[in-house]
Amino acid sequence: MTTHVTIIGAGLGGLTLARVLHVNGIPATVYEAEDSPMARLQGGMLDIHDYNGQLALQAADLMDEFRAIVLEGRQATRVLDRDGTLLMDEPDDGTGGRPEVQRGELRQILLDSLPAGTVRWGHKVSGTRTLDDGRHEVTFADGGIVVTGLLVGADGAWSRVRPLLSDATPEYVGRSFVETYLFDSETRHPTAAKTVGGGSLFVLAPDTGASGKWIGAHRESGETLHAYVTLAKPQEWFAGIDFTDSAAATARIAAEFDGWAPEITALITDSDTAPVVRPLNSLPIGHRWDRVPGATLVGDAAHLSPPDGEGANLAMQDGAELGLAIAAHPDDIEAALTAYEDVLFPRSAAAATAAVATNEAIGQDLIGFFTQNEQTA
Repeated sequence: MTTHVTIIGAGLGGLTLARVLHVNGIPATVYEAEDSPMARLQGGMLDIHDYNGQLALQAADLMDEFRAIVLEGRQATRVLDRDGTLLMDEPDDGTGGRPEVQRGELRQILLDSLPAGTVRWGHKVSGTRTLDDGRHEVTFADGGIVVTGLLVGADGAWSRVRPLLSDATPEYVGRSFVETYLFDSETRHPTAAKTVGGGSLFVLAPDTGASGKWIGAHRESGETLHAYVTLAKPQEWFAGIDFTDSAAATARIAAEFDGWAPEITALITDSDTAPVVRPLNSLPIGHRWDRVPGATLVGDAAHLSPPDGEGANLAMQDGAELGLAIAAHPDDIEAALTAYEDVLFPRSAAAATAAVATNEAIGQDLIGFFTQNEQTA
């Protein structure tokens, strides 16, 4: 294998690809815009599924390391009405196929598994283009340039590599998360801790389907409660809130849940951090592209969808399957990329369709959604 693989983005998909390539003796370099692994908080909890994410970790030879960071008991699920009435309480019996881990710890496992220097931090991509000889040029914000024969965009929703393959851009789905955190919950926020329970919490109102608002929360490691307040509002509505004024922004978000039980709204009002808005975007269902020699995409760069617990799993699956395809065709990169995309496109289209259906089901009948999942699990 003489072709060096250039990967843009050190998220879970890009790092899984780099690790699988390394396991198979194929060199790769990952370019990441962030200055260091600790440049920002790496999201919250992830449930890693036995039918995709865990298979990727097996291909990466990291299952033992993965099992060591699993947070026991976090597969428990509670559903409450907005007045605090318990509607469903499913304990974690240890038999589920989606153990929970912290995204940051999973990412660190992948980083630690790569040779020193594989990830080049502080390399923000400003543009990409295809040269006359078929290779691809990547330009960085600091003026640096890399030319490569095999370029993989693992750089998320607003990928700078995607324009080489597709004109598609993400569009707002009409909803946003507002994230909050409560730390040391057992001692500082005991009522909220009791409300959330040992795993995940979902709170809905009778008009959840019509209003598009509900509250979710996870119990993370270190007694941290991480809440996701979901509001179906246009982006202009959120733009009208000054999120640099923590108190005012918190009050504005909490006002949308007037009349909800105080132990629930405490996930907003008692936050130890300023609320952060996360707009939800998606690419068109069935997004695909014609084969472009020496370039492809993984993860959200390829198939961004509304959140349904599959995004990280799919990104890792993409990375692992692309790495294995390259290892299977080391002397024919086009055969490798064709084999990868032939599987990727129908799988990602099906996943996007399911993600939309899942979000609609949660909004219309959250209890029915979870009950059906429990019966079919």
